[in-house]
This record gives sequence, structure tokens and C-alpha cells, in this order.
Amino acid sequence: MRRHKFSYLLFTMVLAIAFILSPTSASAKTYSWGFKKSTNGEPAYVGNELESVLKKYNSIYKGKSDEKVIYLTFDNGFENGYTESILDTLKKEKVPATFFLTGHYLKSATDLVKRMINEGHIIGNHSYGHPNMAKISEEKMVEEWKKFDQALKELTGVERTHYARPPEGIFNEKVLEVGNKHGYRHIFWSIAFVDWDRNSTKSGDYTYNELMKQLHPGAIILMHTVAKHNAEGIPRFIQDAKKQGYTFGSLDDLVLDYALESKKK
Repeated sequence: MRRHKFSYLLFTMVLAIAFILSPTSASAKTYSWGFKKSTNGEPAYVGNELESVLKKYNSIYKGKSDEKVIYLTFDNGFENGYTESILDTLKKEKVPATFFLTGHYLKSATDLVKRMINEGHIIGNHSYGHPNMAKISEEKMVEEWKKFDQALKELTGVERTHYARPPEGIFNEKVLEVGNKHGYRHIFWSIAFVDWDRNSTKSGDYTYNELMKQLHPGAIILMHTVAKHNAEGIPRFIQDAKKQGYTFGSLDDLVLDYALESKKK
């Protein structure tokens, strides 16, 4: 009888441990970033579950829905010859942007990174080696972010980054939690399209049309600099968005807005 009680106790302990370690537990559930795209100027929406997760960890994917401000962000893993043209456009139009870079980009395109910084753009942390952040340990997460920051400091003198974005938009709550603990606020996006094919033969009209049809107040736009159509389409998009009354803000502006709104509550 005692042996049966001991076996039952052992069984329940194993179940409890399994539940804690289970990948289906809340903090281990893996999310792949996705959202209902904006139409007719209505804000994009990620659904109640993701909204709740982001709010819990002060992560952001869009700005105020009643202010016509846009936030440009780019993910750069490698250089394909078009970033210089995009930087020329941003400089001409006086538009700030955030470039989420990898360690490879830092080292292979250092001159472009220095130009981004010198022209007032923000450098974001896209991890050093571009791993699936939801599949690595807390220690490895921190190593990815801090290894990137160390390389950034050595190459450019910038002390560290404050905004992070998980590779391929894959994450879990632990990624956001650990990021917060070490001073990295996660920034997602509310406008995106298939634009990462370096060999794409699409014209600038493709980029322009994709951006204009999803445009909404508070949009955080994700693009990549590897495709020629982005370099060609961005100038007309910026000009026409301005004609519609939109302005372009930096992520620092957006985070400050969130801080002020939080104080009001």
C-alpha cells in the first residue's frame, strides 16, 4: 500500500515537472509574427492574445491610431547594393529610420552602418547570428544581443542598442521577458510584404503599391534593403504619404509617446 502511494506521489511529481517544462506552457509558446493587414487606413491588428502578450512586456507594433505618423524600419542581414540609395532618399526627404542589423551586416558593411549613425538613424538589434530566439536558452539570448552590441561598439563607438527584433518574427514570452531584463525593448511591425528576394525583378511600383494600400496612422513599416524595387519605390511612397498628411517619426519618438500615455493611465 505504501509502495502504491509512493508511486502515485512520484507520478504526480513527474507530471508537474513535465507541465512546467512543457513547450505548451504560456512562457514557452512560440509565436510567429503575423497580423490582419490594414485596409482603407484602418490599423493593422494582431488579435487579442498577441495584444495581451505585447502589452505585458511593453513591446510595440504600431503607434497611435489617431495620429498620421509613420515609423520606417529596415531589417539588414546582408548587403546587396541598394542600401546606399535608400539612405540617399532618407537624407533627401529628411526621414528618420531604424535599421535592425545582424552581426554579419555590422562587419561586412561597416561603412554603411557608420553612415546610418552619422545621419541620425537608430541601430536596432536583430541578434548577432540570426538564430530562432524561441529555441535557445536565456543565456544564449543575452549572448546574441550583447555580442552584437560589443561588435557595434568596437566598430562604431555606439555603446549599445535598446530596440530588438527577433529574426523572422519568431519569439516566445521568455524572449520578451529576458529582453526587458537586459534593456532591450522588442519592436514588431504593422506593415510588411514579400520584399526580401534579392533577385526580384519587380519594379518600384510593387513596393509603392504594397505600402500605400496598407498605410495607416501609427504604422511601423518593415522593409528589407536587399531588393532593387524597394530602393526604387520608397521615394515616391514617402512623397505621396507626405501629401496625404503623414509625417515620419523615429522609434525614440514612439517610445516616448508610449511612456507619456502610460503616465496618464
